[in-house]
Amino acid sequence: MPEAVKRTLFRNANIVLPEEVRAGSVLIENGIILDVDAGSTVQADQVIDCTGLHLLPGVIDDQVHFREPGLTHKEDLEAASKACASGGVTAFLEMPNTKPPAITMAGVEAKEQIAATKSRVNYGFYIGATPDNVAELSKATNIPGIKIFIGSSTGNLLVDEQAALERIFAETTLPICAHCEDETTVRQNAERFAGTTDITDHSRIRDEKAAMIATKRATDLARRHKHRFHVLHVSTAAELEFLMDHSPYLTAEICLHHIFFNTDDYARLGSRIQMNPSIKTKQDNDGLWRALLDGTIQVIATDHAPHTLEEKSQPYPQSPSGLPAVENSLALMLDRAVSGECTLPQIASWMSDAPARVWGIVGKGRIEQGYDADMVLVDLEKQKTILDEEQITKSRWSPWHGQSLTGWPVQTLVSGHQVWSAEHGFDDDFRGRKLTFDHQRGGFWATPNGIGTED
Repeated sequence: MPEAVKRTLFRNANIVLPEEVRAGSVLIENGIILDVDAGSTVQADQVIDCTGLHLLPGVIDDQVHFREPGLTHKEDLEAASKACASGGVTAFLEMPNTKPPAITMAGVEAKEQIAATKSRVNYGFYIGATPDNVAELSKATNIPGIKIFIGSSTGNLLVDEQAALERIFAETTLPICAHCEDETTVRQNAERFAGTTDITDHSRIRDEKAAMIATKRATDLARRHKHRFHVLHVSTAAELEFLMDHSPYLTAEICLHHIFFNTDDYARLGSRIQMNPSIKTKQDNDGLWRALLDGTIQVIATDHAPHTLEEKSQPYPQSPSGLPAVENSLALMLDRAVSGECTLPQIASWMSDAPARVWGIVGKGRIEQGYDADMVLVDLEKQKTILDEEQITKSRWSPWHGQSLTGWPVQTLVSGHQVWSAEHGFDDDFRGRKLTFDHQRGGFWATPNGIGTED
């Protein structure tokens, strides 16, 4: 006998749609959203009472470093994906600077095979650019895109020669994203501050000028070559001038640490907030937040990049750059919504719909008929304090340690399956799946229905 069709009804939810929050019930069948306006008495195999809760599309974090293979003492795909699930993140896109780096399709596929056995949520992996692997980049398929380190990398992942960048933009078709800090400027600044042990000098070495030069250079390449390009972790308000024309080829993101922390916080947090690009000023915090609100920046990501506290506790500049964030990212934004600084549909756009559209992720990012049932139930009245000892990430710390937030995920679903809940914990038998990418129909400026469903 064939297995019975599995239908689940999420009854009496506050459903977060692209333009509004609407009270109602959502019906899913075999992991697909069947109806976003279902009657509360419709027949289903399982009914989940969502009274008092909000139902959002699952978060898609398009910039993470999960350290596997090669650096698994800091993080690994099992711990990181569980941290994702507990934070309402149902899909991640992981960067190529592992050991070995993912600079071939074989390298990407090796990471996909690890994720298939370990990841509790859905996944995709970028391919890394080098000065001489353009042939490999040009034949890559069904991955989110190409990652270029225009500064701040090691080994052969650094690409800062103009001729190599021109070839990558001219001879490949996948969307490109980049870490934009000018390597020459950073090195010159480092010489000026040689011998420093002052953590605040990190933001003087990786300064506004370094970000400005690299972002201007990369966005110019994108416009000239008419190549879709995504500026990762914009850290300065000054960079916004290169993004304000809403070019169809350009999108950008901010990471939470660049709106929550500034250079005044070094005295309190030290190397816990040491990042590349570096933390900037309070004025940059404010400018980046306004850019989110007005649409100049489309995506929120984390750049989750853990190190152990022992490593971070080394004196500067031996202390490494990077911090963990995936399990608290949604709660940090929900807290801002509760305080009236933004709306839930804006959060759903920045953290779910926009990344799905930027990267052409099929069937993801919205609570809409025909989309996958990757969703998160949140309680906007739940109050909780972030504590190092309660972190699920393998590094077991957070730069937000001690901060109390209002508004938290209470249940996370991947393809309609409950992978985590505050009450029951994790389903350790479930595994996520590789995401599907359709770059012909994707792109942020494309019609939203070009992703996942037909008009």
